[in-house]
Amino acid sequence: MPSDNVGLESGAADSSRDRIALGEEIRKLRKARSKTLAEISLATGRSISFISQLERGRAEIPISDLKRIALTLGVPLDWFFMVNGQPTAESGRVIRAASRRRLGSLTGGLTEESLSPTIGGAFEMFLSTMASGASFEAKTTRGTEEEGFLISGQLNLWIGEHPFSLNAGDSFRIVNEPYRWENPGEVDAVVIWVIAPPAF
Repeated sequence: MPSDNVGLESGAADSSRDRIALGEEIRKLRKARSKTLAEISLATGRSISFISQLERGRAEIPISDLKRIALTLGVPLDWFFMVNGQPTAESGRVIRAASRRRLGSLTGGLTEESLSPTIGGAFEMFLSTMASGASFEAKTTRGTEEEGFLISGQLNLWIGEHPFSLNAGDSFRIVNEPYRWENPGEVDAVVIWVIAPPAF
């Protein structure tokens, strides 16, 4: 009959793996957001040493502090829990539809889901859904090259001073220029949006 210690050891190993995975997610997202350890430390009221230990999977963090980290990094709290239970072979290679991480709303009527299996690569890919009547303006450039493919709906897009009316099947490229968009249609506009280097 197996010893009770086997179950305890298995549980401890799972807990350790979860801690390490959480720490890696925090570190990758912090770097993608160009945030320092000091900024995370200030947001949580924890020491820089503690945050460093957390990112290496050597410390546990209460949900209240994790909420502050999520807010500082601009993601919903569940961002950090979507990778749980993913087969090892899929990690960093495949993201299932049910496991997409929602990045929240950057402006009224816009929702975005990450299509990239992981963050920290040379580019990032999103599924952007713009509600009817929604609009957004990026007044400043962010040093990126961005491409989009309109899956469905309509989109009015201004790149620099150039206006474009896009329909399903159209695609576009924005290279380090200010831009704005609006959805003039009566249904959602759905766009696959690719950004390099990662900007979120």
